[in-house]
Amino acid sequence: MANAFETTDGTADGTADGVPPGAPDDATVFGTTGGRVRGRRLGPGVVAVLGIPYAAPPFGADRFQPPRPAAPWRGVRECVAFGPIPPQSARLPHAPSWSPGDHDVLSLNVWTPAPAPRPSDRPLPVLLWIHGGAYTFGSSAQPDHDGAELARAGLVVVTCNYRVGFEGFGHVPGRPDNRGLLDQVAALRWVRDNIAGFGGDPRNVTVAGQSAGAGSIACLLAMEEARGLFHRAIAHSVPDAYFPLDLATAITARIAAAAGVAPTAEGLASAPPEALVAATDQVAGAYRADPDSGPLHYDPVLYAPVLDGTLLPTDPLDALSAGAARDVDLLLCHTLEEHWLFHAVGSLAPISSWAELARFAREYDLPDRLVAGYRALLPRATPLEVHLALLGDGLFGEHTSRLAEEQARAGGRAHLARFARRRTTPHGPVRAWHAADVPFVFGHVDDPRAAFLIGGEPDDDDRALSRRMRRAWVDFATTGDPGWPPVTASTTPVRSWSVPADGLADDDTTGIRALWHGVRIGGLRA
Repeated sequence: MANAFETTDGTADGTADGVPPGAPDDATVFGTTGGRVRGRRLGPGVVAVLGIPYAAPPFGADRFQPPRPAAPWRGVRECVAFGPIPPQSARLPHAPSWSPGDHDVLSLNVWTPAPAPRPSDRPLPVLLWIHGGAYTFGSSAQPDHDGAELARAGLVVVTCNYRVGFEGFGHVPGRPDNRGLLDQVAALRWVRDNIAGFGGDPRNVTVAGQSAGAGSIACLLAMEEARGLFHRAIAHSVPDAYFPLDLATAITARIAAAAGVAPTAEGLASAPPEALVAATDQVAGAYRADPDSGPLHYDPVLYAPVLDGTLLPTDPLDALSAGAARDVDLLLCHTLEEHWLFHAVGSLAPISSWAELARFAREYDLPDRLVAGYRALLPRATPLEVHLALLGDGLFGEHTSRLAEEQARAGGRAHLARFARRRTTPHGPVRAWHAADVPFVFGHVDDPRAAFLIGGEPDDDDRALSRRMRRAWVDFATTGDPGWPPVTASTTPVRSWSVPADGLADDDTTGIRALWHGVRIGGLRA
């Protein structure tokens, strides 16, 4: 393994112009294996170095291929703005959009405490954040992923872009599946080889992510290619969404038809990225409009990690059960009302009757007793409310909890939490929905751009909760202990993040979770 002062050929010259990595010529210039980079100060205490390429542009001859190393450069590269984002159509609020012709999309960003650590200083824990976005959209440039506050709290923070949508997760015959995961592995290798120059400890790396980012982490835990590149993992709202090869192949056929090309490597490569982005939107819209199209009608997310038998040989839950990540400390969390967010933004097929709910349950191969159990425990709930509870608990909550429990049963260490912060406002309840926890852990609750996710302006209780959650992340990344007991083979302690105070209790084994005993959401894997 190369250290921060070595290149892959073993020389002591880590850049193209002979400046060793980790030898800054001022407080905002850092050496990397590709060349020197200059960041910018963000007020007191933090330097941000943005848009560092960690891999070559994945287009042209490199399209649908594993990532290749970025080309080195001479002189000092100005890294004061985020790099372009990968191909996608979604335009998230306050986030940049993709433009055809943006090629240098595999970049990462570093926030490090300032002044830059000296070689004699003790290196800091490293946290690499992997963004979410249904494996279809998102980037490291989203404002709620700014790492400055976590850096001020004592971490070196890295965020990265990776290929999403068809470019990253579409099945291409004869080409590697899960290219987005391979990008994340390349970013982790960059961290291993370069982060010491930014004051970070390559021997103490934590990966963290939410939603598709958390699902990516679950896959990394099961992948031989990622072994040894990180030592701890934080995963919030891990989706139970991994596609078998036949489903990925069927989706590719529909995407190719919509793009007007053959479902072959040559045919798909002949379609420019924007054509496959448009085809993805067209196919997703067709699933949404057709109630007879199966499980994807209810939540038409067309991409997920593919169980290809090679890079990802088995479902991550099964891999953890077999001890694949026994040596990695885990901190897992989900929110109590995950799917209310997707209802609020209109991305789900509406459910308005008990007959529609029954059909949904059949499509997902859920037993009748599960729906009946929810109706008994939630006697005043409408069909929509039961539907959102079922989908959120099954896809995110139960899966996240089981990952922690299987890790413990296999002899590993895992801590479990739930984000339960709710508020009542004149405009209605503020729910503990999907992604509401992210501004809290990043320390951005006072950013007006977070208002939609957290339900308006924060109060002092919210700020205190943010400090507690951020402290737990920093402590876990530093020592592996977030501040409450781990799950064991027989008990499941759960930290409940809430206001005005948190709670800690053994998990509910007689209520909602008991209904899920022996049940997995298998509709998308049938």
